[in-house]
Amino acid sequence: MKIIQVQFTSWDKIYDFSSGNIDLNKGDKVVVKSDSGMEIATVISFRESKEDEQENYEQILRKANIHDLEKMLVKNEKKEALIYARQMKDRHNLSMKFIDVHFSFDGSKITFAFIADGRVDFRELVKDLTRHFGKSIRLQQIGIRDEAKIMGDCGHCGRPLCCQGHLTNLVSISSDMAELQECSHRGSDRISGICGRLMCCLAYEQYEYEQLSSEMPKMGTKVNVDGKKGIVVGRHLIKRSVDVEFPDENKKGETVVIEVDLDRNKNKKEEK
Repeated sequence: MKIIQVQFTSWDKIYDFSSGNIDLNKGDKVVVKSDSGMEIATVISFRESKEDEQENYEQILRKANIHDLEKMLVKNEKKEALIYARQMKDRHNLSMKFIDVHFSFDGSKITFAFIADGRVDFRELVKDLTRHFGKSIRLQQIGIRDEAKIMGDCGHCGRPLCCQGHLTNLVSISSDMAELQECSHRGSDRISGICGRLMCCLAYEQYEYEQLSSEMPKMGTKVNVDGKKGIVVGRHLIKRSVDVEFPDENKKGETVVIEVDLDRNKNKKEEK
């Protein structure tokens, strides 16, 4: 069975639905029934169900038609809702920042997305918003990377942010990735995106770097180079070379570091 993965908003998680007999493509708008009522969602991706998968997925009801899309709120209505929420947030003196708002397709629920440094007691705020809008109100805390995805901008490469385009899942980016790709020395400003977090593109070539790393001796490895014993003190993955520390034959007690090409013997044979 084909599983259709959809999102209601760019900052919400991805949900699985059954396609039924509906022919769908990535990017299509569909009408589904969720826990909070009827919703319009965007098709993000597809996957095949696993043999041991026991879950019974709700079926997508239909493709969204022109009349469905006309019911979706225009930007001015969303803007007005955000302005009011921000005013009420200031009145309650809450340390939070509203980023986006989502109205359910059936009009029964409003979800406000916000960022904050920690936990926020917004119970009184929710009561005020419920009285004003006359609908069920939900406040969802999102990450600072989600804010960049919503607001948009250009990255260091000059192109629109990846998270606003082809990236649907924001994977965890660690400092180990920057270390392995030998770019951590550039400083956090040069390897961080506008969200202030490490750039998502560090994950694009991570697998290739891991493969290169597995083919090279680790730091501290004792090696024998042309009959001389030394220790690996540096690695250059792209160049496929290592820095090896040898005892200095001319100066007792001192060492010398030489860069050694791992493919030097292969290259010599090809030259012959």
